[in-house]
Amino acid sequence: MWKRDEGVRPTSGQPPAAPQPSAPITAAGTPALRPDSGHHLEKDIVNIGKSVVIKGELNGSEDLTIEGHVEGTIQLRDHVLTIGPNGRIKAQVFAKSVIVLGEVTGNVTASDKVDIRDNGSVDGDIISPRVAIAEGAHFRGSVDMQRKPGQGTPKADIKAAAPQQPAGPQPQGVPPVQRVGV
Repeated sequence: MWKRDEGVRPTSGQPPAAPQPSAPITAAGTPALRPDSGHHLEKDIVNIGKSVVIKGELNGSEDLTIEGHVEGTIQLRDHVLTIGPNGRIKAQVFAKSVIVLGEVTGNVTASDKVDIRDNGSVDGDIISPRVAIAEGAHFRGSVDMQRKPGQGTPKADIKAAAPQQPAGPQPQGVPPVQRVGV
């Protein structure tokens, strides 16, 4: 017993590897470290499993992966939403970034990026400054790649483009600048 106590004292004071692998010390140290590192990952990413069905409004302040069914509205304005291969979404989606591996029916708005991966499907309009659609993905809708404030095309460039349009009768009182988007 005395020798074990003496063996424990030098281990806490010195970093030799031989006493540390003993079962009680390693068992006590390892679980304490793993849950902490795993806990941080679990706090940042939440999973909704295949058998889960949610109807209504889904809000969060963490990254979210959906493998189940969601109907309604999903709002993760500052986080990443991943729709897994089994995920089926019928919702209006608002997130920082959206990764689609499953099916989404509804409009998707992302402040950073929408990524429709292989076998992913989106039926709805996309509003995001960056959009990636992989080969083999399905998309039906419109894309508005709006830019963040200050990154847009200057209005002077749009006005300069107006005279290049084919000449034709213009409605009275409508300036040519409004016809650029027509």
